[in-house]
This record gives sequence, structure tokens and C-alpha cells, in this order.
Amino acid sequence: MDRLILIVDDEKEVTDYLKIELEEQRQDFKIICKNSGYEALNYIMKGNIDLLLTDIAMPDMDGYELFSRTRELNENLPVIMMTGFGYDPNHAVVKSRKAGLHDVIFKPFQIDKLIALIIKRISPENATNGI
Repeated sequence: MDRLILIVDDEKEVTDYLKIELEEQRQDFKIICKNSGYEALNYIMKGNIDLLLTDIAMPDMDGYELFSRTRELNENLPVIMMTGFGYDPNHAVVKSRKAGLHDVIFKPFQIDKLIALIIKRISPENATNGI
């Protein structure tokens, strides 16, 4: 069964790269890419994705805002945030974790680690637990 993953990053090169790498390594992943938080939110409203992978720093809507708006639409949708920034107590990662975010991956990351994290979050046992 194909898994639909929405990748959001304002840098098109990043989304293009991740789409190629993930679909090449996992034939069961179908990747949709958006380059703004608002485009992503409109796509999420359709309600047919299995996982959201979003950057944190974006010009129109940061990762925290996208995460919280996504939670309003579907509180059980798995979300993974990616960032190139370190720890900052006011950072979107900290706010998102307090709001229930489970997974953050720091750039640059290895594709196999991202795939393992995606599989962990979309596996049926996690879906039934609302993780």
C-alpha cells in the first residue's frame, strides 16, 4: 500500500532532493512537495496524507504554525519537523514539542535515518495508538 507523504520546505531544491531520494529507496512512498506553509495547509485540508514532513524556518508560515494548524485539522496525523538550527528556548521546535510534536530531525541528516523515522510514525501500531 502506498503511503502519501507531504514534504514542505521553502527551498525547492530540498523538496526535489527528498522526493527523488525517498521514492527511489521506497517504492511504497508517494511524495507530494509544497514550498510554502499555506500551500501545504491547503493540501492537508484534503485529508488524504499519511505523514507531514516540514521544515521549521519558512517565510510565510513557520513550522510551529503549520504544526498547530495541522493538529486542528487532524490531531492524529504524524508530523516530523526538520531544522538546521540548534537549541533555542523560543524556537518553533520547543513550542511544537510542548504542543505534542514527537519527532525532529536535524539537517544535514542521512536519508536512511529519515526513512526509519517515517516508517516508525506510519506503522499501523503507532496509528492505532494515536502517536
